[in-house]
Amino acid sequence: MPHPALTVDVVNPACGDTLRLSVLWGEDGRILQAAYRIRGCTASIAAGSALTELLIGRTVTEAAALHSAEIEDALGGPLAAESNHATALCVDAVRASVRLHMSAR
Repeated sequence: MPHPALTVDVVNPACGDTLRLSVLWGEDGRILQAAYRIRGCTASIAAGSALTELLIGRTVTEAAALHSAEIEDALGGPLAAESNHATALCVDAVRASVRLHMSAR
């Protein structure tokens, strides 16, 4: 992603899934672009993809308010209990990205 995109890495210590989220914030405070790389299970890969689509156009406040249920809805419904970590990883990445964005301002 081009500069000045901000990139965060989050890891789920229980399963080892790793998500790298890059976000390009616009001057108006909205997300212009989002990209991800993941090392993990199929559910995490799908959740990361849905996450990037959900983030485009959101403000800092809207991004910070993102919940796992929104990602599950974008995936077509609730995930199996053993896959809930996938959406939690995405939410952790968004919150880390918002914190980084706020500290860079």
